[in-house]
Amino acid sequence: MITWLQNHLLPCAFKTLFGIDCPICGFQRAFFLLLQGRFTNSFQMYPPLIPCLLFLLVIGIYLVKKEAVKPLLLRICCFSVLGIICVNYFVKLSFLIFS
Repeated sequence: MITWLQNHLLPCAFKTLFGIDCPICGFQRAFFLLLQGRFTNSFQMYPPLIPCLLFLLVIGIYLVKKEAVKPLLLRICCFSVLGIICVNYFVKLSFLIFS
């Protein structure tokens, strides 16, 4: 099943239109590497993957039991993950520009 999914990844519309990676380019491939147990390769492919997955877990807990997660914690997690994604994106772009 994983092999079939890997062969049918969604193309990045941003990269197709503009010719550069988007902030979440690499997420799908990193996720499949994580599913295969290749944690180091997954982290190298897309470092924000684990924080993103943890944030999705927090959202899931919030949707199931709202009193278990305070809205402030949800906002902090959201902005932290967005910050990590932005830092990763700017580092990736700087390597492309300066190499």
